[in-house]
Amino acid sequence: MKIGILDYGAGNLRSVVNAFVAIGHEAELVRSPGQFANLDLLVFPGQGSFGDSVKQLQAANLWVPLKVWLEQKRPYFGICLGYQLLFEGSEESPGVEGLGVFRGQVRRFSKQAGFKIPHMGWNGVKFTNPENPAWAGMEVGETFYFVHSFYPQPEDRNLVACETDYMSPFASGIAAENLLAVQFHPEKSQQAGLRLLRNAVDCLVPLELRLPAMAVES
Repeated sequence: MKIGILDYGAGNLRSVVNAFVAIGHEAELVRSPGQFANLDLLVFPGQGSFGDSVKQLQAANLWVPLKVWLEQKRPYFGICLGYQLLFEGSEESPGVEGLGVFRGQVRRFSKQAGFKIPHMGWNGVKFTNPENPAWAGMEVGETFYFVHSFYPQPEDRNLVACETDYMSPFASGIAAENLLAVQFHPEKSQQAGLRLLRNAVDCLVPLELRLPAMAVES
């Protein structure tokens, strides 16, 4: 099985690579369009601003193959900006179009007494469907690590896989065919984060491709 982690020059991706190694899966950094062809799972752990990330992906010639990957409904796991860019646009970068896989906008947290922006640190996650295999083996109210000032607001509520309460409830993750994306950082969320990465691989990648790594884990 080949896992690719999208690298367009923003942020340190080593912690994401190490997290996959910790669950028995090697991962390679994807820096060129030609690398998409042989991947079984694409992971997008983006950092930075919405608009700058779109420009960086386009400059690296990764924007079009990323769109094609998603249009073909190939296995995709998005983290933070890799979640936000799935929508049409963001209040962070007016006029910049996102990938537009789903209808909805990325909203900015409004200033409110008693709350800091960015939303940073550990917070609970409420699973909208606890039976979803993405949440297998997790506790009710499992906590994950967040660092963000913006959050997606999907128009289709059926997409929402989990919610988190900060000022008010927001969609902290979505699930669709061959796709899972979350606002928090599994690679920084200790055992709960590793559990989610295992579940994501199990949910998104066919069994026959996972067997070698499963043998390593056992």
